[in-house]
Amino acid sequence: MKRAAVLALLMLAVHIHAAETGKTFDTNGVTIWYETRGSGSGTPLFVVNGGPGFDHAYVHLGDATWNQLEKTRTVVFYDQRGNGQSSALKPGQTCNLADQINDLDALRTHLGFDRIDLFGHSWGGYLVMAYAARHPEHLHKLIICDSAAPKWSDTKFLFRDIFPETTAKQDSLDFADNLGDKQASTDSLALYLSMLFYSPEKRDAAMPVLLKSDFHKNVNEMVGADVARFDLNPELPKFNFPTLVLTGRFDINVAPSVAWKIHRAIPGSQFVVFERSGHLPYAEEPEAFTNAMVKFLG
Repeated sequence: MKRAAVLALLMLAVHIHAAETGKTFDTNGVTIWYETRGSGSGTPLFVVNGGPGFDHAYVHLGDATWNQLEKTRTVVFYDQRGNGQSSALKPGQTCNLADQINDLDALRTHLGFDRIDLFGHSWGGYLVMAYAARHPEHLHKLIICDSAAPKWSDTKFLFRDIFPETTAKQDSLDFADNLGDKQASTDSLALYLSMLFYSPEKRDAAMPVLLKSDFHKNVNEMVGADVARFDLNPELPKFNFPTLVLTGRFDINVAPSVAWKIHRAIPGSQFVVFERSGHLPYAEEPEAFTNAMVKFLG
């Protein structure tokens, strides 16, 4: 118990450090917060978090990997529009897939990088696939981790099959949550996050960090409504850059079969399964995850 508490505090300290060292720039009517770490001749790696509606803080649970990679390259983190330390959405302001692609490309341009490596987790996996389809000329290598399906509605959730008692508790909170009850929203989110792990010990250590992450329901709903219009499946066979597809064997948030289908659709892609992980393999199997990333990125 003490080890878990210490780990949680260390991860929280990492989050606070990130908040103190970031910068901002203006683009497309919003202010985007970002942080760059490391240096070297390796192709810069942009880390794109999931959600939609979360800030980037939770990806620092993977700092064992990012710290290793930043020895040879620049690693870039950012908060997507409307989230975290980026500016809140103004009344009438859009937050759709095109905005997200344009913001990411604007950050690449702002930092002066012609070609980048992209890592996307969960919803971020969908976003990096969409970016790669739109701007393949700027892609060096692509990593898709526990990603939503290329057609949003094909994403396969297993929560009700694996955690029926937990989803029943969520259902009991829906009425109050939809009426704007903040406590109900917080409790429902905590229940959701608790189902993302294979290891109870890793879950307990990570939960304080995950619960510190910002979640903006309006961003989630706006992006979710827009991506429903698209089907990226016809784009994947066009990818002609090295691609790595990752998944946790026990990912309840996105069934591993989704990752397998993405892998099969992208010519020459590599596929790695983390056998003791759920939705966040970089937090549950950091050594194996780091090895896979270093081997792929070089």
